[in-house]
Amino acid sequence: MKFLVETIIENLPLARNPEGETILRELVHRGGYKDLVSDVRSGKYLRFTVEADHSNEAKEIIFDLCNKLRIFNPIVHKFTISKVEKL
Repeated sequence: MKFLVETIIENLPLARNPEGETILRELVHRGGYKDLVSDVRSGKYLRFTVEADHSNEAKEIIFDLCNKLRIFNPIVHKFTISKVEKL
């Protein structure tokens, strides 16, 4: 069976987020939202199509793949599987 697995990778709360800081400073604040928006955190959204026997196996495959291939670094990133859907 094929599954769609959606993941989110974001910096941990205490890790710097240069992209989010730049968006906040250069776009949001300069765009007139300084009094309304106080923080922006950026991240990565990845969608995988994977062959697996069941949804838990699909999750395990993607977690293993992302961890072993260093798509995320557990020291500075939070990795979340946000959705698993049978195709």
